[in-house]
Amino acid sequence: MGRRDIRSIEAGSLHISNSTIFPQQEGQEVPDQLQAKRFDHSVAKRAALRARYVYCIIFLITNLKAWFFRDYGQKVLSQFNYVKACGVDGEDCCHTLGVLRVSLGCFIFFIVMLFTTVKTRKLYQARSGWHSGWWWSKLVILIVSMTAPFFLPSNHIQVYGELARVGAGVFLVLQLVSVIEFISWWNNYWMPDEGKNQSCSFGLFMSTIFYIASACGILAMYFLYGHRLECALNIFFITWTAVLLTILMSISLHSKVNRGLLSSGIMASYLVFLCWSAIRSEPTSEKCNNRNQSHGNSDWTTILSFLIAIGAIVMATFSTGIDSKAFQFRKEKIEEEDDSIP
Repeated sequence: MGRRDIRSIEAGSLHISNSTIFPQQEGQEVPDQLQAKRFDHSVAKRAALRARYVYCIIFLITNLKAWFFRDYGQKVLSQFNYVKACGVDGEDCCHTLGVLRVSLGCFIFFIVMLFTTVKTRKLYQARSGWHSGWWWSKLVILIVSMTAPFFLPSNHIQVYGELARVGAGVFLVLQLVSVIEFISWWNNYWMPDEGKNQSCSFGLFMSTIFYIASACGILAMYFLYGHRLECALNIFFITWTAVLLTILMSISLHSKVNRGLLSSGIMASYLVFLCWSAIRSEPTSEKCNNRNQSHGNSDWTTILSFLIAIGAIVMATFSTGIDSKAFQFRKEKIEEEDDSIP
C-alpha cells in the first residue's frame, strides 16, 4: 500500500470522525427555516379557508337584500325620488325589478372576483393574497357593484332578467349536483359501516320521517293547488313528482343497488320542496291558488320556504367551492398538493 493510499484513508477517517462529532454544524439553520415555512403555510391556508366563509356570507347577505327589496323595498325607495331609474315612488326598484337589480349587483361583484383570480391555484401565487385578503378594497367594490344597478334604466334590467333565466337554470343544475353530494355524505354519516357491528335504527327512522314528509307534501299540494280540474298544469307537476318519488324508492330497493332508503328519502323531500316552491309562485289571483291574499308574504309557509331556499342556495354555493370534483364526469385519483388553495 502506497503513501497516497494511506493519506486518502486517513483523510476519509478524519472526515467521518468530524461529521460524527459535529453532525448539524453545516445544516444548523435548516430546522428553523422549515418551521418558519410551515407556519407561513398554515397562516396562508387558514386565510384561504376564511375567505370561503366570507364569500358565502356575502352571498347570503345579497339574498336577504333581494328578499327585502322584493317585499319591503317600496316603503323605503318611495322617499328617494332623486333616483330617476326607480320611477315614481320607487316602483321600478322593488318587487321583481328590485330582485333583478340586486342580482345584477351580485353578479358584477363575483364576476370581478372570478376574472381577478382565474387560474390562481397555489397559496404562494401573487393573486392568492388578493383572493384571501384586501377585504376593505373588496368592500368598496361590493358597495359599488350593488349600488350601480339601481341607476340603470328599467329596460336594461329587464334584458338582464331574460338572460338571468338561463343562468338560473344552470345554477339549479349545479345546486342539484351539490345537494346529491351532500345527501351522499349525510347517508354515509348516518348509516353504519357494513364492517362494524352498529345499529341502523337511527338511519331507518330518519328515512321513514323523510318519506312520510314527502307523502304529506304531495297530498297537501293536491289539496291546495290541484283541487279543481282546471288546475291541469299543477296536477301534472304534482303527479310527476309523486312518480319520481316512487322511482327513487324502487331503485334504492333494487337488489343490484341495495343502498337503503335514507338517501332517496332525503332527495324525495327535496324534490317535493322544489315542486312546492314552483307551484306557490303562481299569482294569488289564479283560481288554483288557495292562498289568502290578506296574508301577503308573511304567512308561515312563505317564511319556511324562504328559509329552506336560502339554506339550499348557500349550502350549494359553499359545497361547490369545497368539492369541485363533484362536477367531474370521470373520477380520477389526483393527489392534492400541499400548497393548493383549499
